Amino acid sequence: MLNTKWGLGALCSVFVVVSIVLFRDGPFIRPHPAFWRGVLALNVLYEMFLVFLLFQSKQSGRQYMRFFDPNLGVVLPERSYGDNCALTLNNVWDGIDIFVLAHSLGWFGKALIIRNHTMCWIMSITFELMEYSLAHQLPNFNECWWDHWILDVFTCNWLGIYVGMKWCEHFKMKTYTWHGIREIPSLRGKLSRAGAQFTPHDWTVYKWAPTRRFKSLAGFVLFAVLIMLAELNVFYLKSLLWVPPEHPLVIARLSLLFLFSLPSAREYYEYYSNPRCKRMGAHCWMLIVTLLTELLIIVKFARGEFTEPFPRYVVVFWSVVASLLAAFSVWQFVLKKRFGKGLRKHKTR
Repeated sequence: MLNTKWGLGALCSVFVVVSIVLFRDGPFIRPHPAFWRGVLALNVLYEMFLVFLLFQSKQSGRQYMRFFDPNLGVVLPERSYGDNCALTLNNVWDGIDIFVLAHSLGWFGKALIIRNHTMCWIMSITFELMEYSLAHQLPNFNECWWDHWILDVFTCNWLGIYVGMKWCEHFKMKTYTWHGIREIPSLRGKLSRAGAQFTPHDWTVYKWAPTRRFKSLAGFVLFAVLIMLAELNVFYLKSLLWVPPEHPLVIARLSLLFLFSLPSAREYYEYYSNPRCKRMGAHCWMLIVTLLTELLIIVKFARGEFTEPFPRYVVVFWSVVASLLAAFSVWQFVLKKRFGKGLRKHKTR
């Protein structure tokens, strides 16, 4: 087993090195384009592992997790956060754990990816609504109302979004002057320039304008769906594969997805906002394929696991949301234009 692990580690290392040499540069050049080519190589490796896992049975997939940790492959104890929902100081204090910090760090990272305050809040509230909708399948989504809205949305998520957007504002306002280290005379200046190598070369503000045209709305909704997939997939995968939430595998998956998402979001926004951009980049396509492969694994392994049907109020709620979104699209991009043309013709007569 040890030789197998060393062999696979060497195989992955060689693949990453070769990919750094052969892959094209992505949208980022700091700290170095080779770093982001390595990130793309890691995404390809993760996708190949997911494809392998997709062709395994559910029992085999759970046992393969023991390759990473012999303690895995056992049923996880169910934990619910909604047993005692009285709004008291003791209950709120008991609800604070390491995942509070994880919430804040997660939304700090998502703010750097999304780079838009309004969209961050839309996604934060949408995720809490998804937790309500899927609580019958995942017990850890069964939280108290104050856990959803006070601890999560208006405390942890707000803090992460606030700090993340402050970082975005800092990089937006920063003056970028790139001099070679040899051109800087002082040692302090050289050290400062070396540290600046790990900051962005420039900064693009993402201005999502979903009401501009139908393509913008469709791109906005697709981006939101991909974010929700990235969020929800990890909860289903760890539940189906029996991996505890605090396990390093879960942390590694979240960390890798953060790295994958940074250049992917930049490429997606370029395609979304620039009419001259005719296709998305490799990072973006690779991440979309990765999320869809995770979803296929979840659909396959979920057979026989979640037998309880969706509550009626969940079906009604999301049906209303979909209907309102469709009605808004028809009004904004069809009827409004026709009425506007009719009014202009009437005024000219």
